[in-house]
Amino acid sequence: MTIIGVITRGKYGHRLIETIKEHSDFSVVTADLPEFVPAFIEEPDEFLENLNFDRNVFSAEIVISYSLHPDLTQAIAKLAAEAGVRSLIVPGGPSRASVPELKKISEISGMDIEVDEICCTLEPNLYNKPFAEIFGSPVLEVRTENGKIAEVKVLKGAPCGSTWHMAKEIVGVPVKDAPPKAGLLIQHYPCRAARGDLGGIHESGELHKQALIKALENEK
Repeated sequence: MTIIGVITRGKYGHRLIETIKEHSDFSVVTADLPEFVPAFIEEPDEFLENLNFDRNVFSAEIVISYSLHPDLTQAIAKLAAEAGVRSLIVPGGPSRASVPELKKISEISGMDIEVDEICCTLEPNLYNKPFAEIFGSPVLEVRTENGKIAEVKVLKGAPCGSTWHMAKEIVGVPVKDAPPKAGLLIQHYPCRAARGDLGGIHESGELHKQALIKALENEK
């Protein structure tokens, strides 16, 4: 059985755990970080030690870390590499992770490290399979009837669960209105992606809009 490690912090990461359990047969191991931590942590290794951070999370071959802190993420990457983790996925984007330092850790250890602004851009590679074959950039199958969406099957969906939410809510919508409606449903879903004019939530909405357009074009 594939084991996925999830490192949560405050409210971040829990929806991923729920989505994994609901939409896959993967087993999940977790470790928790406190919601509030100092902006700068001089000794992150010692900081984690004092937290009694559960290193059993690194028994997984694929780990998703919602540490959302450059110092903590770097320390977690080192621990993951030492434990033999194959793939470390870091949501939150470069502002929450020191990409040059993570790149060094990856090059030395051979562990794949991917830093994503939003997790629904995740594509499978040799390291993050089979997780990224089910969770990541959305892939859909659609069936229409009488000019309306009759069914949407999620072949791959966003780790936050938004794709499955959209697939359920879009049923009954006229085909011509469905793609923009899909994007809107994603933006209204309680995703943790950044909001605002340039927020990742808009990219996520567009990804799902395009995924539905492609599914409609490929309808059997």
